[in-house]
Amino acid sequence: MLPPLDYLPPVKRAAIDAFFDFPPGMSSEAVNRELLPTMLERMRPYMEGRQEPRLKNWYILTWPGGGTIGARVIEERRIGELERLVRDKIVVGLPDTRVFTVEGDLFGGIGGSARSVGIHLQSEDTARLNRVALEGRSLLEKLFPGAAVQSFPNPDDVALELHAVPDDRRIAEVGWDRATLGTVVRAVGEGAWLGEYFDGKSRLPIILRSSEGTTPEDLSNAPLMTPAGLVVRLGDLVQLSTVLGPPAIRRLNHRRTVTLTVDPPASLSLETVLSTIDAKVLPPLRAHMPPDGSMRLAGSADSLSQTLAAMSRVFALALIVLLLLMTVLFRSVRDSVIVLLTVPLALVGGVFGLRLLDLVKFQALDLLSMIGFVMMIGVIINHAILLVAAVRSAEAEGATLDEGIRAGLQQRLRAILASTLTGALGALPMAVNPGPGSVIYRGLAAVNIGGVVISLVFSLVLIPALMRLLRARGRTEAAAAPDASLVRS
Repeated sequence: MLPPLDYLPPVKRAAIDAFFDFPPGMSSEAVNRELLPTMLERMRPYMEGRQEPRLKNWYILTWPGGGTIGARVIEERRIGELERLVRDKIVVGLPDTRVFTVEGDLFGGIGGSARSVGIHLQSEDTARLNRVALEGRSLLEKLFPGAAVQSFPNPDDVALELHAVPDDRRIAEVGWDRATLGTVVRAVGEGAWLGEYFDGKSRLPIILRSSEGTTPEDLSNAPLMTPAGLVVRLGDLVQLSTVLGPPAIRRLNHRRTVTLTVDPPASLSLETVLSTIDAKVLPPLRAHMPPDGSMRLAGSADSLSQTLAAMSRVFALALIVLLLLMTVLFRSVRDSVIVLLTVPLALVGGVFGLRLLDLVKFQALDLLSMIGFVMMIGVIINHAILLVAAVRSAEAEGATLDEGIRAGLQQRLRAILASTLTGALGALPMAVNPGPGSVIYRGLAAVNIGGVVISLVFSLVLIPALMRLLRARGRTEAAAAPDASLVRS
């Protein structure tokens, strides 16, 4: 009965982002020379306003192995047209390049959104890890058409690596060991970190770096002063070789990791995506992982479970606090329980409101909708308190229970109806036709409308019925109990 769960609503901004995975081994110079001019030429008429839709601004950003292009239109209502333009004309036909185009997410950044699900694949067997990552990426693209699927680092991408294999005999002859040689190699390369300098206000890193070499031959011929007083070449202590390897090494908890991310389309809830991944993606990947391999879900998967636990605690705490406050107010646990029995009906109404909205526009049970349930409790509890308090006030003036219920309904019905109508009608535009900035509150509005309307209908009948039932039973039991004075006599 409950709608599928989600973390945050898929709120979009008026911008289009396209992400690239360039061909393996393609240098930045080749990208600037062969691919960027083509895209710039295709975008030029729209940048200059000679064709529609005209662009408000744009950018292109590249890095080794990938890049992104972003654009915004002057007229935000044409954002769908811009997405088709970028996908079908601007980035189409780039040789051996993976491209996916998405409308920018308000709650996300480059490479992902607040709804993205990550799969961490970990193993020290790099070759098998990359094969499993490619298989996982293919499965995700097949199961979620239209979703943005990425891998970090990209298993397809390769870069030149310089391997240094130490000669232990020569290292010992000059008075060094492998650890010392590692520091020397870092100093010859990107630099060896020696420590920090602190002047009382700021810290400066101290890095020892030799003059830069431009080729492997320059590094091999780098002169080194050894503890034995000899000057030797780096190539005399290590064997340098050039091989192909990953462009980046990602580690999580000190283990080599490849992370797959999937940004589901707005028509899929996070719960649906997680259940599909758990049933159809993780089992085949787990079967092909190396013996030392492991995998786990991350990203919004962790956030969703933590949010559900936190919201459950908040909801339970709110009910307990309400029960205690009403017990103090009414000095009756029975009347307090009667008031709280309106909460389940309100919850059913909130779910009904979400389901009704889902028939028109996809709506999941996201974080803001959960907050709507908590907010709704205060409104419907207030109505019940007004009615019970009016009945108790009439009884205190000498009325019978039936007369008190009738008087309470007459006194409070108008106020309860006015409060319900203003709350429901005030939230109706936000649920039916929200603006660009208020679309994230669509679910919250639907929950409040459904909850207060359904609880109104049932509360006006349920509370009087429960009061008559429980109060009458209590009086019957009291009348049936023998008088203590008669028992003693």
